[in-house]
Amino acid sequence: MVGIVWWSGHTVKRGRSAGPDPGDWSTLSDWNRSQTEHQGAHGRSGRAGGREGGLGTMARNALRRQPTLDEVAVRAGVSRSVASRALNNAPHVSPAKREAVERAVRQLGYVPNPTARALATRQTGAAALVVSGEDPSIFADPFFAQVIVGASAALEEADLHLMLCLAASDRGRKRVAELMRSKGADGVMLMALREDDPLARVAEEAEMPVVFGGRPVGPAPRWYVDVDNLGGAREATEHLVSRGRTRVATLCGRLDTGAGRARYRGYRDAMLAAGLDPLPPREGDFTEPSGAAAMAALLADHPEVDGVFAANDNMAAGALRALREAGRQVPADVAVVGFDDLAVAGITDPPLTTVHQPIAALGREMARMLVALVDGQDPTPLILPTRLVTRASA
Repeated sequence: MVGIVWWSGHTVKRGRSAGPDPGDWSTLSDWNRSQTEHQGAHGRSGRAGGREGGLGTMARNALRRQPTLDEVAVRAGVSRSVASRALNNAPHVSPAKREAVERAVRQLGYVPNPTARALATRQTGAAALVVSGEDPSIFADPFFAQVIVGASAALEEADLHLMLCLAASDRGRKRVAELMRSKGADGVMLMALREDDPLARVAEEAEMPVVFGGRPVGPAPRWYVDVDNLGGAREATEHLVSRGRTRVATLCGRLDTGAGRARYRGYRDAMLAAGLDPLPPREGDFTEPSGAAAMAALLADHPEVDGVFAANDNMAAGALRALREAGRQVPADVAVVGFDDLAVAGITDPPLTTVHQPIAALGREMARMLVALVDGQDPTPLILPTRLVTRASA
């Protein structure tokens, strides 16, 4: 069972009982050192004790003669890295090579030492999902909840714990940066980074596997999983235009985030392609209250608006509330389209036309990419498709 833990050490769900709490990443290196010292102390007491509970000479010699992974690789006729991946059940090892390694293990009597292997490779048995945000309740958001479900399922297959880290302040970002620099996790998944977020630079400099959930503003990182924000927003706007709407506005998300900027570009591209003038964007922060406030301001400045593309379903729900309070009928007066296809889209009044994105798959593919990096592979960046789901609001 996968473990889900807060980085501060508070356990939400645990899968292992031995060793340090992976959430308390500051203690992991201390624990590893204590294990080494503990084993060394027992070895010394054995040498001093002789027959009285210590290791005898023959036993010590036998211990020293334990075969190594290098010997297993030579016997199997493969490289050391292939032998290691085969023993760890990593993917992309041919059946023939895996069988050769297993045969060499049996012939030599090789027994992997999990503690030594963890110390040698700095494996902690944990992967961190870091969200750069200001609201501690962000992990209760339906979007991030689905990301967590997908990521935890993939990590469970790889026998890794999931650490949830919220970088909500300078202190929080410094601790997450230390997590990456000190190798307090086998790898990190970063989400919701803003344009000036220092974690992007730290991730670039960190000598550890890092996968971005969504492309941040600026140059694309080497490894990321994203959804087609640009294409999805374009399709949403084209749908409004196809319904005869000519004064279409957008309630965009934060423009200092990759998703917010890409969805605004999709709206703008679709409007220009249709020969229509884009209206100035009304920016929100992907929450329902910000959507309501942006919609109210839009109506005050542009009462003629007849279509709205909201950057996510939460903002669209807020827009529906503001339109209802203003006495506007949806979709008769103003048609509304959202983005995400969260559960709320099916229970709004009227039910919300929206762009479906595979949120759980986003988390799952991020985790799979991270596991591939930990296993020494070089995966390809991935962009997941979106699709329009038509309901009564547009």
